[in-house]
Amino acid sequence: MISFAWPWLFALLPLPLVIYFLPAKKNGKQESALIMPTLINVSSNTVRVQQKSNTPLIVLSLCWLLLVMAISRPQWLGEAIDIPSEGREMMIAVDLSGSMEIEDMRLNGRNVNRLQMLKVVLGDFIERRVSDRLGLILFADDAYMQTPMTFDRKTVKQMLDESELNLVGRKTAIGDAIALAVKRFDTKQDSNKVLLLLTDGQNTAGKITPEQALELAVAKGITIYTVGIGADSMLQQSLWGTQHINPSSDLDEQSLANIAEKTGGQYFRARDSQAMSEIYSLLDQLEPVKQEQQKMRPLSALYYWPLALAALICFVYLLSLHVSFLLPNFLLHHKTMNKNDVHAKSYAEGGK
Repeated sequence: MISFAWPWLFALLPLPLVIYFLPAKKNGKQESALIMPTLINVSSNTVRVQQKSNTPLIVLSLCWLLLVMAISRPQWLGEAIDIPSEGREMMIAVDLSGSMEIEDMRLNGRNVNRLQMLKVVLGDFIERRVSDRLGLILFADDAYMQTPMTFDRKTVKQMLDESELNLVGRKTAIGDAIALAVKRFDTKQDSNKVLLLLTDGQNTAGKITPEQALELAVAKGITIYTVGIGADSMLQQSLWGTQHINPSSDLDEQSLANIAEKTGGQYFRARDSQAMSEIYSLLDQLEPVKQEQQKMRPLSALYYWPLALAALICFVYLLSLHVSFLLPNFLLHHKTMNKNDVHAKSYAEGGK
């Protein structure tokens, strides 16, 4: 179905007629007549034909009609189609405590800290969450909502990339992060409310303990998947040489596993970037919840068709005027050349 975005612009159609019938401005002084040079031979029949011709008026009227039609924004409105919308409501809580700067991860053949690895792997996971509403929480001494629930995955990924260590302190407030996620989830009863909690330590700060936050999450029906980040062993240079240490000694795996189990989730251990990627692949298998179907009518702009047609008509008309002007001159020149050739030939024969 064809419709117009601005149909009221068709009121401009009679504008040329209004201008044409406006009273002419009277001038007391009579202009002198234009003296036609005698070198230009214009027959009275040609003038009458041009005066009687309606071609310019027809061309201008048609072009004006097409121009008004173009600026009225014609558009094709297609049939309504259903857009299936299914997904989850997932909040992602990322630890920015001081221990996240430990460089016990390898990414693309080089050692990186835990946050750098998490940004790359988690960023890929976020990009795959089509139809999901995602939110981002950053926590250390306190928990902060960096990005509210949104379908805009690009913004969530950008906010994650812009996060910095020690931005909100150096400690770990796991309880506050869970409580904030519970508060921010929508009140929908038929949605999958999922919290993905990523940390490398244990609760050392905050106003709410993990146990209290766990009770809130269970009451709200929120599923929590916890991920413990950190390698089991790494080499460290010291005064006594190189020695093996456990950089994840502060990781409270028992508490993280308990939180996941009580909420119907699962605890994962990410010792390297490969394990982290596998964890996200498992999370991709979460069963989505169908939300309300939306309808969309595809819209296609058509303004360029009348605009192009008006330009084509003007071009053809101007070309025809150019040809009609040059053709008589060309024929006259050709006739003159023929007469000159005849005279030259006659003179040559007479000379003989």
